[in-house]
Amino acid sequence: METHALDLAGKGLSRLPDSVRELTGLRELNVYRNRLTTVPDWLWDLRELRVLILADNDLTDLSPRISRLSRVHTLDIGHNAITSLPDEIGELPNLTEYLYLSDNRLVSLPESLFKLHRLRYLGATDNALTELPEAVSGLTALRELRLYHNRLAALPESIGELTALRELHLRGNRISRLPDTIGKLTDLRTLDLRDNGLRELPESLLGLPKLAKLDLRWNRDLREPGWLPELEANDCVVLR
Repeated sequence: METHALDLAGKGLSRLPDSVRELTGLRELNVYRNRLTTVPDWLWDLRELRVLILADNDLTDLSPRISRLSRVHTLDIGHNAITSLPDEIGELPNLTEYLYLSDNRLVSLPESLFKLHRLRYLGATDNALTELPEAVSGLTALRELRLYHNRLAALPESIGELTALRELHLRGNRISRLPDTIGKLTDLRTLDLRDNGLRELPESLLGLPKLAKLDLRWNRDLREPGWLPELEANDCVVLR
């Protein structure tokens, strides 16, 4: 019988078994929490894969051949030691559901990643990202963006182009101010700004009709604007 899903999570593997390469119809492969330091080249020839989970291993890089996995819609490479991503990650036309990059050693994201116009979830928390490029505007279908515990000092003006965004998580960065364009995120429900260096807030936040939670805790230098009660009157919970 043809195998469509294979779960090898927590098996203590230091290498993928060669027998997996024979599963040409494989659609889901989970090798979460093993001891992999690399993956074999034949992995990228499993063209039917839709879900690939390589999280919580000891990987330090990702092969450019990942672009061969043209049907993948969910990719989890979090909790590794990856220092950079290949440009080819932007050549995955069906990567639409979930891209998880958290808890690696990334200092930047390749511009090609922002060509994933149909991606809905991006998690890149607990890295060393210093900036988010203007090209982020390409993620037009993104609903949830998690960037907490990085080294971001600012957000680009183009963040306002992510009009499908519902959750924006920025806790534990170094952001002192937000661009006025954040007021264009009219579908935003959650904005987490905890533990940054915020000094002020743009009044454009009043233009977010669906904002239900604004978390401002642990921003000791923040000058609270006089219009915050107006935001609360619109049924937004403001945590100070």
